[in-house]
Amino acid sequence: MAGMSASAPVLDGFVHRYSGKVRDLYAPLDPATGEPRQDQLLLVASDRISAYDVILDTPIPDKGTILTQLSLWWFDQLADLVPNHVVSTDVPAAVAGRAILVRSLRMLPVECVARAYLTGGGLAEYLATGTVSGVALPPGLTDGSRLPAPVFTPSTKAPAGQHDEPIGYAAVVDLVGAATAARAAELTTAILARANAVAAERGILIADTKVEFGLEPSTGATGPTSSAGGGLVLADEVLTPDSSRFWPADLWRPGGPQPSYDKQFVRDWLTSPASGWDRHGTDAPPPLPAEVVDRTRAKYVEAYERLTGRTF
Repeated sequence: MAGMSASAPVLDGFVHRYSGKVRDLYAPLDPATGEPRQDQLLLVASDRISAYDVILDTPIPDKGTILTQLSLWWFDQLADLVPNHVVSTDVPAAVAGRAILVRSLRMLPVECVARAYLTGGGLAEYLATGTVSGVALPPGLTDGSRLPAPVFTPSTKAPAGQHDEPIGYAAVVDLVGAATAARAAELTTAILARANAVAAERGILIADTKVEFGLEPSTGATGPTSSAGGGLVLADEVLTPDSSRFWPADLWRPGGPQPSYDKQFVRDWLTSPASGWDRHGTDAPPPLPAEVVDRTRAKYVEAYERLTGRTF
C-alpha cells in the first residue's frame, strides 16, 4: 500500500489517508483547528487501472475523470432509490473533475454484486453447480444469457493485493445482520434493474455491477431505517466501466464472450499470448501497449457519452 500512496498528489488543506487500487482518500483539515475532519473525505479517482486484483503500471489517460463524472450522473439517476455520499464537487483545482467531497461512512465489509446476465465467475459457477451464489438458475443457460431477474452475488472485500472471493447470502447475514443484508441485496438488484432500464434506451446492456454501501457512523446495522435507502448510503463509484460490464445491445449474442465498453479489453490482452503474463504466477503484469491504452480509453469515453448524452 505504501507504493500506491506515493502516487497520491499532495493537496493543500487535506491530509492523505489511504490509497486503494484506483482511488486516493483524503481528510479535509478543519480551518479552525488544523485537525483532520472526521465527518468528510475527499475521494480522488486516479488514472490507475487494475485487472485480476492487480494494479497495472500503465495508467489510462482521463480515466479518473470519466469514472467520477459518470458516477455523479448515475447518483442523480438513482436518487429516488437510495441516498448517496456526495457532499460537494467543489474540490482543489489539482483534482478538479476527478474528485468528490463525500460523507464519511462506516462501510459494509461486503462487495455487493448483482448479475443480470450470465458471464465471468458467475458462468463458471453455474456450469459447475447450476447455481450462482447458491441461487438456482434455469438449465440450458450459456455465456451471455439474460437471467430471469437480477441475482445478488456478494463477495468478500479483500485487502489490497488479495482476491475478492464469492460468498453466500448467509455469510453476509453473519457479517452485517439480517436486516442490513436483506436491504443490501434488495438495493443492489434494484440498482442494476434501474440502470438497465436507463441504459437500454441508450443501446447498452449492463451484465453485472458491483456497488458499495455504508452507514452513517452513528447508525448501527440494526439502527434506524427511515431514509430512502433503508439506512444504507450508496458510496464509492457506481455503474462505471471499472465496476460493471457494459455490452452494446445491438451486438449481444448469447453463446460466447460479448464485446464490451469496460476494461474487459485489458483483461483479454493480459491473458492473451501477446502479453506473456501468467495471471496465476508471481510476476507483475507487463506494461500495456499504447494501442491497448488508446482503445481502452476510447471504450471508457464511448460508454460515458452513450450513457449520459454528453460529449467528453
